[in-house]
Amino acid sequence: MTVPLSRLAPQTLSTQLAERLGERIRMRLLPAGARLPSVRECARQQGVSTHTVVAAYDLLQAQGLVEARPQSGFFVRDFVQDAPLLQPEQARAVPAEEAPGVPKGTRINASMLVRGMFHQSVGGRPQPGAGVLPAEWLEAGFLAAAMRKACSGKSLHDSCVGYGDPLGDIGLREALSRRLARLGIAAAPQHIITTMGATHGLDVVSRALLQPGDPVMVEEPGWAVEFARLASLGMRVLPVPRGPDGPDLAVMQRYCESCAPKLYVSVSVLHNPTGYSLSPASAHEVLQLARRFGFYVVEDDTYGEIAPDHAARMTVLDRLSHSIYVSGFAKLLAPNWRVGYLAPPPALVERLVDTKLLSTLTTPSLMERALAHCMDQGQLRRHAERLRQHLAQARMRSVALAQQAGARFAAEPAGMFGWVDTGVDTETLAQRLLDAGYFIAPGAMFHAGRQPSTCMRINFATTQEPAFWRIFEREVQAMRGSA
Repeated sequence: MTVPLSRLAPQTLSTQLAERLGERIRMRLLPAGARLPSVRECARQQGVSTHTVVAAYDLLQAQGLVEARPQSGFFVRDFVQDAPLLQPEQARAVPAEEAPGVPKGTRINASMLVRGMFHQSVGGRPQPGAGVLPAEWLEAGFLAAAMRKACSGKSLHDSCVGYGDPLGDIGLREALSRRLARLGIAAAPQHIITTMGATHGLDVVSRALLQPGDPVMVEEPGWAVEFARLASLGMRVLPVPRGPDGPDLAVMQRYCESCAPKLYVSVSVLHNPTGYSLSPASAHEVLQLARRFGFYVVEDDTYGEIAPDHAARMTVLDRLSHSIYVSGFAKLLAPNWRVGYLAPPPALVERLVDTKLLSTLTTPSLMERALAHCMDQGQLRRHAERLRQHLAQARMRSVALAQQAGARFAAEPAGMFGWVDTGVDTETLAQRLLDAGYFIAPGAMFHAGRQPSTCMRINFATTQEPAFWRIFEREVQAMRGSA
């Protein structure tokens, strides 16, 4: 991505440019619906003539990767058809002009962020838009020892000759029950269900409790994968603005009165992307709405292991009456292990297990047993404490560098991610930074309606190098100068 176009190459400049942009489109780093830079702007960025850019855009159009819109410019085509946000034939009858939430027909594309998780290094550089902690932070010798123990003798035999318990390994569920008790959540082992990561847990809940067309409230800004996942199931996505203390309760009330939502999905602690944590007062108000209007609160505590234990969680206040607790270990330990879990109201356990069986049968008991061993020995707790210390140091350094580069934090820095206001359109900035070898997460990805945003999400652990911030400052100034 950092190699400039060359007049000495065997291919023409227009072909080189078309191939560069085409590769980004295929990798979803230029997602469906994204607007390409104007011809003049692209020519200025790449140091070529406008004729070269026009020829490159024509090549992309001929390949079916982009489309020209009169008076608007060139846009990436939705050549991989995402599921429509609404399926009116199955949804509750609401006139289109009156239906709240994301407009009908909006495409929610999270591929850019998901693909970015698998392209964490460009030219050996740490990537600001990465969704996981650096590999060297996650290295833990106790994992290998725990896996060897899980694979020894009769344990290995038992894991290989049967499917295992549909609920998940009993040793892990007992360890999780003790972990939840320390948070103040009373969940017996027989009421905990293991999953293939937290995202799979969210999917099990959605498939078990929802029908296509059902309204679901989500936080905005929020996790693009959750928007896209719900949309792919045909749900009606209702964005609720998220503030420092919690969701906009007035908006939630209006949705409850007009749409009868079935779920509210919330990252209440160390919210992604802002880092906000829910206040006890806001948690109480949300639960009051849930009881009054009969919807479930799904609390995604993905970042709970790196958060203070005293942070307010709705499932603690609610005692798993109208709430479902979801979490996992990908952020903390081993992203590829894909171990997560659910703690639902007891009455929902069998229904959720049935849905889990239909999607994965059971979950990998060897990994679950190894993880239980790490928890029982206190290794996971000590590892989490080390990560909190690493993050605190990284956050201080990253914040200082960002502010020196002229960036402003739109939310108080906390946890793993920072929500940075750049002052310029971050989708355009993302493409400019890709030319310099850096992948960022533009703010539009975190809005269900994909509206333009001047914010971007950064990973504090991967934004500690002054080199990135120097290039960031240069590109922002260039965009302001050309405006």
